[in-house]
Amino acid sequence: MRGLLAILALLLLFANASHAAGEWNVVKHEGRDYVPLENVGRFYQLGPLRKTGGEVGLRTTYRSLRGRNGSREFYINNLKFILSYPIADIGGRPYLSRMDLTKLIEPVLRPGRIGQGGPVTTVVLDAGHGGHDNGATSPYGSEKNFTLDVAFRTRALLQAAGVRVVMTRSSDVFVPLDQRARFANRFPNALFISIHFNSGRSAATGLETYTLAPRGVPSMASDGPALSDFVPCPGNARDAENMALACATHAALVANSGLYDRGIKRARFVVIRDVTIPGVLIEGGFLSNPGDARLVATAAYRQKMASSIAQAVRNYRAAVSGPRAPVPVVSIDTPEKPKEPTVVTPTTNHNR
Repeated sequence: MRGLLAILALLLLFANASHAAGEWNVVKHEGRDYVPLENVGRFYQLGPLRKTGGEVGLRTTYRSLRGRNGSREFYINNLKFILSYPIADIGGRPYLSRMDLTKLIEPVLRPGRIGQGGPVTTVVLDAGHGGHDNGATSPYGSEKNFTLDVAFRTRALLQAAGVRVVMTRSSDVFVPLDQRARFANRFPNALFISIHFNSGRSAATGLETYTLAPRGVPSMASDGPALSDFVPCPGNARDAENMALACATHAALVANSGLYDRGIKRARFVVIRDVTIPGVLIEGGFLSNPGDARLVATAAYRQKMASSIAQAVRNYRAAVSGPRAPVPVVSIDTPEKPKEPTVVTPTTNHNR
């Protein structure tokens, strides 16, 4: 897994040299704009489209994209993302939604082009739950205690590296979600990282990272879909930074933890919906799963989580401060009218 992290670091730091390669072939499909995956390959200099065992993808020495027609599971350098919309088979060719191109592919492959990406001087750590709100529980303890412990460990590592750190809570107290977001918004040039552990079926296992769903994109968690999908949120002004931060955070967690990669997903949890700084919410394992719960209960695992978050902050800061790439000949950033959401099966069973 460390190889995956190293490749992600190279991707984030050196993927800014792409040049425009002709015009985008945009087509309408089910009311949305789509572009051919091979068009994506030309633009980002990822080589020719390849089809292997039902998979479609693009690959160079250090970068790769792959997925399947009809699926929302998508991998960038073997790191799992959940697309806003499935890859579409149009005329026998795989197409990617323009929403995913602009809101996922672009900030991950070229974070140095994010205009508001840096500098980062402060990290706001949000230990989930607290006080009367225990969060998820296991025979080994409560989510509220595990999240606070990870936050303290992360604070120590970041402060040792010279980063200013503030916490939405530093004791076993209940802080309403809207107050956490308002507190975070007091700090400019900051990142918001909300720390949680998951709950669900006993067989469910692994890591999830959530970033705010773009306007019009259905939530992938228990808070949607809803009419609120079409209401712009304060955090949507940071869609590009949110995705770059999610990528840096999830890559570090997957590489260091050894847990199953459940992917980077979209949601409208209050704390990432209402913050005006780049934000992400991490789920560090399922307390409802016996194996995950035993692991989370160990100080060694929680220290790995803290190290991963600190590493993610370093990688994000380096990535978004990279050189600006040339402006593409044909813009891919024109917004499209959102389409009505479709029902998505919830993956979590508790609010954030």
